[in-house]
Amino acid sequence: MKAKSRTLSITLLILVRGLIGQVSTVQLPQDKGPDKINVAAYGETFQKTYGMFRQKCSKCHTIARPLNTTMTRSEWERYVKRMMHKPNSEINQAQGKEIFEFLLYDEAERKSKNPKAFFPALSDEEIERLQQQQGQ
Repeated sequence: MKAKSRTLSITLLILVRGLIGQVSTVQLPQDKGPDKINVAAYGETFQKTYGMFRQKCSKCHTIARPLNTTMTRSEWERYVKRMMHKPNSEINQAQGKEIFEFLLYDEAERKSKNPKAFFPALSDEEIERLQQQQGQ
């Protein structure tokens, strides 16, 4: 009985989050990649930020999405600002800056060494087309 109740609770939580616009309904190619990285060599500040980044950013989409996306500095800046303004993102100005700096550091330290292993950022139009294709 407990398992049934737990499953029902999880299902309702997912539905409610989707209804209030917190969870992305489109699945991007990046979402299928790894959902964690080893930040042991990143230094204490970025290790702490990585934890906050995972907690905050996974509220609205898979954490794999930003981990498997390559973007320029200006694209990351635009993306983080847009995410900060999403309803219920709970990312304040200081946290947004930390997340932005973490993403830039990760881009330089990990992604730039093997850029073909990651997906380039999709435009809003490309994401919209994916949503239509996925019936959402």
